[in-house]
Amino acid sequence: MPEPDWSLHSRLKEDTIDIGDLPLSKVLVIKDAHYPWLLLVPRRDAVEIIDLDEVQQAQLMTEISRVSRALKEITQCDKLNIAALGNLVPQLHVHIIARRTSDAAWPRPVWGVMKPLAHDATEVQNFISALRRKIWLG
Repeated sequence: MPEPDWSLHSRLKEDTIDIGDLPLSKVLVIKDAHYPWLLLVPRRDAVEIIDLDEVQQAQLMTEISRVSRALKEITQCDKLNIAALGNLVPQLHVHIIARRTSDAAWPRPVWGVMKPLAHDATEVQNFISALRRKIWLG
């Protein structure tokens, strides 16, 4: 259950599409069609992973693994980038990005390389549906 006063940071609301909730984390898709890019945001008042208790940390790792496996299977990507940076948005969130050696940023990090590209509505809905099935969200 989320903390009673928990809410998603406004920047994350603006930059993402909400696709559902796992036991600990909200699962979001970044609004940038250049990369299959997901966020997991634990529904807790936390800035760092160490702000979670040990049970929550273990749950977060389980959710990262579940979502990462699904993303890799769906995209058949060359590499996954998984990171919890939070330099601009202090709310704890974990990026899971499917990378290809042919993508515009390869081999660099994706941040700031390309202006975000809007998703095709049908393509993103197909992607979200596949993800929801793979990570047991319905």
